[in-house]
Amino acid sequence: MKTTLKLGLAVLLVVLFGVAIHSKRSVRAAPRPEGRNPVVVELFTSEGCSSCPPADRLLAKMEREQPFSSAEVIALEEHVDYWNNLGWTDPFSSDSATVRQYAYVGVLGDGNAYTPQMVVDGQEEFVGSRERTARAVIERAGTRKKAEVSVSVEKTGNDREALLRIQVGPLPDVRAGDKGEVWLAITETGLHSDVKRGENAGEVLYHAAVVRKLQKVGTATTGEENAFDFKQKVTRDPGWRPEIYILQPSYKSKRASEFLAPGSRHSSTRVEPCRGDGRRADL
Repeated sequence: MKTTLKLGLAVLLVVLFGVAIHSKRSVRAAPRPEGRNPVVVELFTSEGCSSCPPADRLLAKMEREQPFSSAEVIALEEHVDYWNNLGWTDPFSSDSATVRQYAYVGVLGDGNAYTPQMVVDGQEEFVGSRERTARAVIERAGTRKKAEVSVSVEKTGNDREALLRIQVGPLPDVRAGDKGEVWLAITETGLHSDVKRGENAGEVLYHAAVVRKLQKVGTATTGEENAFDFKQKVTRDPGWRPEIYILQPSYKSKRASEFLAPGSRHSSTRVEPCRGDGRRADL
């Protein structure tokens, strides 16, 4: 099974390839509409934040309807953990999501981490519930030059594993000394929670594609027709539902997004919960 798509060099995560390792059911991406380029839309959110559900719904709507003439939305919902001490522990939250958001804050923002925050192609950020802004930024991102990526999948005989072959064509518009880092994101769809406490107590919250794992798999070579060719084994965590999850290989600019490397830590400065209107949550 093979999928070909195009990626932009400065993009943090731009790909779409769906496959279920488990034999019960496969979830495959619909064919990419002709003339549309994949655009990654990351949403930093939390089930403990009352400002977040409208942004969650907007991301899910854009992913479902694909309303753009130039862009195919690749949704990545990333749940931060700094709301967890305010009444409700988000079951999908992680420290790694908080670390990545904090890295974005240092580059794209004003030093103030908040939810809901939407980041498009790793280049522009804004309040995640602002639909008009989201539509304009995503449409614009879809016009940027992309590189071509091919992905093929082989089963290994283990129903929790698959072997991916990821190939990247020539990298576009590479600056001197820059490199393209190839990353793999695993997302899970169809997740929801019946929230019992906190600001969203009594609500049932539904989510877009929730990031379960993000890892670097290598570095693409600039100036080559075949910038990257590598096989990567992927294993499903027992805690993920076997019938629904997506594998998303991608690459990003090392220079532009070097701070996003796994294992890096944010500074000792505390990340305080903020609402989408820029106000900090009451601690």
